[in-house]
Amino acid sequence: MADTNRPLLKTAVIYDFDGTLARGNMQEVSFIPSIGMTPAQFWNETVRPRTIASDGDGILMYMQMMLLAAREQGAPVTRQTLRDHGRDVALFEGLRDRSWFDRMNAFGAQFGLEIEHYIISAGLTEMIEGCPIAEAFTHVFASKYAYDDEDVAVWPAVGVNYTTKTQYLFRINKGVRNHWDDERINRFIPDEERPIPFDRMIFLGDGDTDVPTMKMMHTKGGFSIAVYDPDSTPRDHDKIHRLISEDRVNFVAAGDYREGSPVDLIVKGLIGRIAVNYGRMPAD
Repeated sequence: MADTNRPLLKTAVIYDFDGTLARGNMQEVSFIPSIGMTPAQFWNETVRPRTIASDGDGILMYMQMMLLAAREQGAPVTRQTLRDHGRDVALFEGLRDRSWFDRMNAFGAQFGLEIEHYIISAGLTEMIEGCPIAEAFTHVFASKYAYDDEDVAVWPAVGVNYTTKTQYLFRINKGVRNHWDDERINRFIPDEERPIPFDRMIFLGDGDTDVPTMKMMHTKGGFSIAVYDPDSTPRDHDKIHRLISEDRVNFVAAGDYREGSPVDLIVKGLIGRIAVNYGRMPAD
């Protein structure tokens, strides 16, 4: 057990969102149907060709296409509209009641660790803010819009893609909880003064867009877990096999966050390993 006279050590459990905490893409549950499209029409027939034609960033392009398509339907996108669309995201088992987060927090506290939960996602901050587990997160680093005076989205303010995801590990590492502060994120801070060292980070992601983040975790002394949909396809399995064979992840588990599930046991085990490494739990 932890020495109650010692301060708790901040430890970060960091998640991608789509495919990691929820099935599919958050936009597909209700937003894309609301603009009269199927997911295939939106992603494959609209966003993808326009991204290639513009030689653009796929994240910024999908965000702009959401606004254009909604305007064509006579329904401008507001912050509240996006939050409402986030309410029904298809969360994996064990998450909706937030028992997963309570359980990890309590487990870490036993060994002198203060568990903080973060999101790093190419999905939309506003939809995540509307989902049932939003309050469980210390901070959400995700794509987001800029708004006019009437709270109508006018332009992508932040687009988080597969390579920019890695910068947010440094923001967590240095305690910079925003997108805009380049001065603090680039300032030299000795490792021992950083709020959350990389070796007290656990990252959960689902695949290709998380590869750079997983690899950075792997090389910086943190831990990475590849999460897959329990109802996944052979193509999804191939993606997981590749992550393992290329030594990009430490563990693999299905997206089931109930007590006693493989991901529950893995994350608890990693929290225990961190506690041992920092002298907060005796090694056997």
